[in-house]
Amino acid sequence: MTDATLPTTIPGVLDRAAREFTGVEALVDERSRLGFGELRDAARQVAGALVATGVEKGDRVAIWAPNTTEWVVAALGVYCAGAVIVPLNTRFKGREAAYVLDRAGARLLFTVTDFLDTDYVALLAGADPVPSLGTTVVLRGTVPAGALGWDEFLARAGDVPAAEVDARVGALGGDDLSDVMFTSGTTGLPKGAMLTHGASVRAYDAWSTVVGLRRGDRYLCVNPFFHGFGLKAGILASLIKGATIVPHGVFDVDAVMRRVVEERITMLPGPPTVYQSILDHPRASEFDLSTLRLGVTGAASVPVELIRRIRSELRFDTIVTGYGLTEATGIATMCRHDDDPEIIATTAGRAIPGVEVLVVDDEGKEVPRGEPGEVVVRGYNVMRGYLDDPEATAEAIDAQGWLHTGDIGVMDDAGNLRITDRKKDMFIVGGFNAYPAEIENIISAHPAVSQVAVVGIPDRRMGEVGCAFVVLRPGKQLDADGLIAWCRENMANYKVPRRVEIVDALPVNAAGKVVKYELRARVTT
Repeated sequence: MTDATLPTTIPGVLDRAAREFTGVEALVDERSRLGFGELRDAARQVAGALVATGVEKGDRVAIWAPNTTEWVVAALGVYCAGAVIVPLNTRFKGREAAYVLDRAGARLLFTVTDFLDTDYVALLAGADPVPSLGTTVVLRGTVPAGALGWDEFLARAGDVPAAEVDARVGALGGDDLSDVMFTSGTTGLPKGAMLTHGASVRAYDAWSTVVGLRRGDRYLCVNPFFHGFGLKAGILASLIKGATIVPHGVFDVDAVMRRVVEERITMLPGPPTVYQSILDHPRASEFDLSTLRLGVTGAASVPVELIRRIRSELRFDTIVTGYGLTEATGIATMCRHDDDPEIIATTAGRAIPGVEVLVVDDEGKEVPRGEPGEVVVRGYNVMRGYLDDPEATAEAIDAQGWLHTGDIGVMDDAGNLRITDRKKDMFIVGGFNAYPAEIENIISAHPAVSQVAVVGIPDRRMGEVGCAFVVLRPGKQLDADGLIAWCRENMANYKVPRRVEIVDALPVNAAGKVVKYELRARVTT
């Protein structure tokens, strides 16, 4: 059962964790180990520094950094200051990050200058300026001129009375915004889904209860914090249930297995590739992975045999799958831990408590069970809307409150949902949503490209990858390798097409729209 007595805000959940989970480690990395009380105090210090820097309630604060303890502390501090988090994908290039920062009107940015030899401040300096951005704080790495170091920033909290931070926390309610999470779609331009404290707490109390997360679990957060799976199903769920957050910056199977042993990890969620990589590793038997008991996967089709192997070879007590999208606070349906392996592998389970999920036709009427239609979601988890975009909001959420996901699914008689296609052409690369329209917009800026169409194609390791069909401008020369190299310079790696086909023309229908199923057939048959 979920907890009806939970506070309705994330800072309230943090305060509750500090009271109830004494003696339990809250946040662990190679540098430090914090209890829940210490984590609460560290977050309050960040909040004080934000107040001293001029951040007001409702202001947007961005975080562009890998999974670290500083990410967690900074995020919780933003919430405690009454501000709103805008997470940025660590794979973004400067232009992509600048667009989101500008669209969100971000006042302050937390970032790093030393992640995988990448300096995010330098990347941003090479993009268009962001007028709203007044302060950049470097969490880790060399601090360039014009930015603040983490310790220098925290020192500002000394000028702010604790009562002022208490007032910020006390003024928050469940209907206040907690995050603006940017997601792309058919327009190709990212839109900011506005999510609230109350919906986040309620949804991830339900999520963590279904999974069986409990006090004292040790949670290896491989899923990036900039994604709802990391931020909400990782950080927030751990605060709700009293689990220890162990951030992990980059997925490397040897490093993950070592970390499982060293920290006695019990909870390891991730896309199917995480588990497949461990199971197929030639030295997996050399690591004692017996502490692992919980897993959550999804984001791509999951072979039934993989679920069986996770249970039998990794000896997980629980492995479940689910379905969600950013606009639904990241979660809509989940399997239950006692479901048959075939149900877990082939469906995304049933609606979480308090949420309705239907499969409907083009007129919005529910289709018979077993027949395909668009998946729609209604309930407390549906976003407030898209930031400063009432037209897109009205297009996504109808007058009856149904969120139209754009995904095509089939529901069985028990209410289990199986996603069969994506109306919006999205594909999933190793757990990351890739949107063809967004990728096409970027590739169209190449001076040799006249037209481009991107589709997702199967890939054994990543689940799916992009394939770009390109029509060149008259007289221009460009080969596949050259375009792929250009894409790597101009977009996040997961968006980069792994295959490029130079063609004379794209197939179109009578209305002049590209017929993408024909393109998929060319590369999958």
